[in-house]
Amino acid sequence: MHKPHAMATIPALDLERAKAWYKDKLGLTPAGQDPLGGAVYELADGTRFLLFQSSGAPSGTHTQLALEVEDADSTFRDLRGRGVKFEEYDVPGLKTEDGVATFGELKSAWFHDSEGNLIAIGTPVPVTAVART
Repeated sequence: MHKPHAMATIPALDLERAKAWYKDKLGLTPAGQDPLGGAVYELADGTRFLLFQSSGAPSGTHTQLALEVEDADSTFRDLRGRGVKFEEYDVPGLKTEDGVATFGELKSAWFHDSEGNLIAIGTPVPVTAVART
């Protein structure tokens, strides 16, 4: 198999409400739609995600989409200014302060969208090559 592309899919109980939330809170507008009417968002470097109408409710207990940004602090301020509320965590291996977790040089924050999906945003995670056998 050739190396595939990946695309996250995010469920929405109310697709129009979700599209408005992604526009108002994250500043994102769909680049197009899929054949069933879902909203396709194009991000940097050819990455995409699909927001689709779903009758199932998200659990909101795990990250469903992670967004990487170069200037996390500025992005966090901007999102707060748009009314995004970051989650607070204090569990083994993850503690946030004012909604932000710091892992050395890395910073991350989590928030729920209008549909209850848990979204992460933070600095790019470095990838270490794995030896192939």
